[in-house]
Amino acid sequence: MIEDVLITSLDIIETPGGSVMHAVKNTSVGFDGFGEAYFSNIDFGAIKAWKRHKLMTLNLVVPIGKVKFVMFDDRNDKKGTFQEITVSEDNYCRVTVPPMIWMGFIGQSSNGSLIMNVANLQHDQNEVDKLNLNQIKYKWS
Repeated sequence: MIEDVLITSLDIIETPGGSVMHAVKNTSVGFDGFGEAYFSNIDFGAIKAWKRHKLMTLNLVVPIGKVKFVMFDDRNDKKGTFQEITVSEDNYCRVTVPPMIWMGFIGQSSNGSLIMNVANLQHDQNEVDKLNLNQIKYKWS
C-alpha cells in the first residue's frame, strides 16, 4: 500500500427505475476541497499512463464499466512501490490519489468504462508531470 492513497468503499442504493451511486461528499475522508469534476472514457484494453500532479488530489470513481488503477510511488524512501486496485460496480469505491504519486489506468470492460474525477484544484498544465508508458516498468497484462 502507498501512504496517503485512500480506498473508500461507496454505497450503491437500489431504487425503482435505477440505482443511486454515491461518489464523494464534502465531509468524506480524502476530500480536500473542490476545484473541478470531470469524466473520462476509456476503451477496453486502452492504457492511459503515466501522470502525476504536483498539487492536485484526485478522487476517482468508476460508475460504469471496470478500470484497473495503478499508482507508483517514487518519493524518497518509497521508491518503487506499486499499488493496484480494480474499480467497478462489483468493487464500487473511490480512489483518492494525493499529489506526487504517479498514476495510470487500463480499461477492462468490453463496453468501455467511465471514470469520474472530483479534484481539489482546477486543471493546470503547469502542475502536471507526464512520462511515456515505458518509462515506469509495469506489466499491464
